[in-house]
Amino acid sequence: MLLRLPTSLSEARRCLAEGAVPVGGATLVWAQWQRDGFPEQALSLRRLPEATVVDGETLGAAVLLHQVDERVPEVLRRAAASVGTGAVRRTATVGGNIVGSTLRCLLPPALVLDARATVMDHDGTYEAELAEVVAKRPLMLALRWRSPLASAYYKAPGDLGGPPPLVVATAVHAEGVGGRRLFTAVRDGGEVVSGSVPAPADPGRVLDSLEGTALSGLTGEAREAVLREVTDVLRRAGD
Repeated sequence: MLLRLPTSLSEARRCLAEGAVPVGGATLVWAQWQRDGFPEQALSLRRLPEATVVDGETLGAAVLLHQVDERVPEVLRRAAASVGTGAVRRTATVGGNIVGSTLRCLLPPALVLDARATVMDHDGTYEAELAEVVAKRPLMLALRWRSPLASAYYKAPGDLGGPPPLVVATAVHAEGVGGRRLFTAVRDGGEVVSGSVPAPADPGRVLDSLEGTALSGLTGEAREAVLREVTDVLRRAGD
């Protein structure tokens, strides 16, 4: 297998056109390749500047999870730190987690940051909604988002090999003149649902305000966790 390491967008497009298979840290595809056979060419973005950036509003798809640090919002940083083991985080990439993984631990944080993805196809680069990225699995270059007033991430304890643990991601963004908007995303089982509403003045009524969103059907542990996490992030956004 030939591993191609482009250093420019034009070179990366050429690799795609020539049939190279995108691969991040290979944590998700290595076992499959061993079983089914290796591709002739693989494409890694780890030398592409657009895919390795880390700053307050951008996170490259080729960034390793252990490199996600205090430069990004808390919700993304804590999500990356919760994935797998230290060995996994030193190999797995941001793009691989969102596009290739079935768990997608970074997807709820990206949703509450109101993020969009920069992706590439044979014709060039463009911005895409996260729903398109998950459905069509294009080659992702980076995430870009709006800086929140406050954000938070909760992941329930889980058993190795068991069902995906509950995840609740929250963020509060400035909206208009003096306004605030609350974004919430939940992974309950294998499904991720999200919604946004004007930030309620009374955090205790947040579940009522979410009734008109995809989060209206939450029950049990998920409902309790959302109330707790939203109360905390609204308090911190107001400090």
